[in-house]
Amino acid sequence: MNCTSPIEASLKIKSWPKVTLSAGCRHTVGLKSDGTVAAVGDNKYGQCNVSDWRDMVSVAAGNVHMATNTGNAHTIGLKSDGTAVAVGWNKHDQCEVKDWHDIVAITAGWRRTIGLKSDGKVVAVGRNNEGQCNVSAWRDIVAIAAGDWHTVGLKSNGTVTIAGNNQYGQCDVSGWRDIVGAAAGYLHTVGLSSDGTAAAVGWNKHDQCDVHGWHDIVAIAAGSYHTIGLKSDGTVVAVGNHKYGQCDVSGWRDIVAVAAGSAHSLGLKSDGTVVAVGDNKYGQCNVSSWRGVQLPGNSF
Repeated sequence: MNCTSPIEASLKIKSWPKVTLSAGCRHTVGLKSDGTVAAVGDNKYGQCNVSDWRDMVSVAAGNVHMATNTGNAHTIGLKSDGTAVAVGWNKHDQCEVKDWHDIVAITAGWRRTIGLKSDGKVVAVGRNNEGQCNVSAWRDIVAIAAGDWHTVGLKSNGTVTIAGNNQYGQCDVSGWRDIVGAAAGYLHTVGLSSDGTAAAVGWNKHDQCDVHGWHDIVAIAAGSYHTIGLKSDGTVVAVGNHKYGQCDVSGWRDIVAVAAGSAHSLGLKSDGTVVAVGDNKYGQCNVSSWRGVQLPGNSF
């Protein structure tokens, strides 16, 4: 398995990583190799109504922390022409992306959507009560991540900038260097270093920030209270809340991408199939029949 992370590659060759597997609180979204999208789980707000989507290159599922667990979620799709589409809960205009263009990456947090443009600028729609959408001044961004109340931007120089709620120090990343990947949970932030190690800041009640011993990591994902790391040999490690079995990943093999919902974890295998563990109350882990999910790589 190639041990160069997609973000690290983007720093070198000015391309952007595809997200082909994404998890919300109660639903899971997968991008198929033919550009269509599959979704399972709670569809209370139509967040799984993606069957008519075509020509997609990336997907994102809006997350909600477990303490809320309302199912108020939305799903974003990025098309090959740089435009975006959205379905689901739209109370805060988080689905108002129809005017976006030149978008190369997307992410979705609680009640908001973030888009990275080809010129390294960032756009945002949705709730901004904690300043989590204050990203218009950002420049030189190569990757984005969204937690519940904070938004993360990875810069081309390997540093990280964050906007939003910092109650538990989840925005305290000014000292980070040589970062090639980032993930945001409910109240914690995780960074992947170019040497395959990881760093984390923020709320650590469930040990979700205990990643200091990790090595050979090529990708990371953060749920509400847990963190997942993909290793260069295709195995996976996890720390944090284990109430629903969301950290039961030690037996996974041949994994090429990971995603974390509020309390479930997903792994994409090299053959395009998907494995899942964790909370399955709404069928969000019912992905065993999925085939042909697109493997991660760089788009555009």
